Amino acid sequence: MSAADTHRAIEAVWRIESAKVIAALTRITGDVGTAEDLAQDALVAALETWPQSGVPDNPGAWLMATAKRRAIDGFRRGKLLDRKHVELDHDLRSREESPEHRLAEGLDDHVGDDVLRLIFTTCHPVLSTEARAALTLRLLGGLTTDEIARAFLTPEATIAQRIVRAKRTLREARVPFEVPPPAELAARLSSVLDVIYLIFNEGYSATAGDAWVRPALCDDALRLGRILAELAPADPEVHGLVALMEIQASRLKARVGPQGEPILLLDQDRSHWDQLLVRRGLAALERAEQLAGALGPFALQAAIAGCHARARTAEDTDWTRITALYDALVQLTQSPVVDLNRAVAYSMAFGPAAGLEIADKLMSEPVLERYHLLPSVRADFLAKLGRFAEARAELQRAVSLTRNTRERTLLLGRAEKLGT
Repeated sequence: MSAADTHRAIEAVWRIESAKVIAALTRITGDVGTAEDLAQDALVAALETWPQSGVPDNPGAWLMATAKRRAIDGFRRGKLLDRKHVELDHDLRSREESPEHRLAEGLDDHVGDDVLRLIFTTCHPVLSTEARAALTLRLLGGLTTDEIARAFLTPEATIAQRIVRAKRTLREARVPFEVPPPAELAARLSSVLDVIYLIFNEGYSATAGDAWVRPALCDDALRLGRILAELAPADPEVHGLVALMEIQASRLKARVGPQGEPILLLDQDRSHWDQLLVRRGLAALERAEQLAGALGPFALQAAIAGCHARARTAEDTDWTRITALYDALVQLTQSPVVDLNRAVAYSMAFGPAAGLEIADKLMSEPVLERYHLLPSVRADFLAKLGRFAEARAELQRAVSLTRNTRERTLLLGRAEKLGT
């Protein structure tokens, strides 16, 4: 294997195994920052060793064992204890087992539970939404700071500071490395799902930059969602989120044209949809429906996506069913953005005037004041009603609000078709 192939293999292994290694080390050391440092030491060792020795048969175990040795060495030298809080020192000294023995025995146990604890830690409410997303991608997605910065079009220094502050905040707040108690579980799990979907959605519909989609970010979110579904198999909303992401990801190749231009849902060539992902998504949706008494927000969104996935053509779409699902979703979320999507569904089911009536009521919503899709959607309704001058004005406003180059081009093209 060439050096380049070895480095690619190391990157792949790191993406897959880093979360397990960091989670296990966090359980032992009690500190996310310390755990990541130890895991990074193991990665450096792999980069130094594997090009000469070759990739081990079980590379994940190699990283775990190397990180374990580094941790044990740190305890022996006293350096790791110096970085820990006093309570960890007291805890270790109060046990009959040595720190070395505790590490050696503990790192290989409860891998699934540890990863679940790590997810809840990186998505803790004490952190800002932006910090949760960055830290989750770093520790659970295995992304570098540069990769996260490029994904969100944010300066690398900003992302680095965000991650450092997040780890410091978790340490200072003494956030326990645990699955929350039952009384807190639902609220905390909702936060985790929101963060994962935020990551996915940024990949599915980039808020800024020159790319309409960023498939790699969708892939990372999907992987996190699938991990969570394995760790929390009885939660319907987890399966609802996975279903939603699988179905939406199935359209990624159809969402862009040959030159990277956006292709909207109703204009897509459905033969380009990934049917494997569609089947996976519908299966996850069925599981969510079997587990839930009443569908939650993500399961409802997945059910809407499922209506599109089952329609062989755009004309076959069951818009009446979709409006009913949106009615239920709005009741749960009270979200103006969801209500805007509901307006689109109503326009398709009952005509543009019905959609415009809903959209007009959203004009005073502060959260939508700078949201480019509100004037974009209103422009579509107005154009269908023959109110072309008003439609052009709305499209110009949408153009002024979007930060995505591809979307701006799309909106300008729509305005041109309406004439002057």
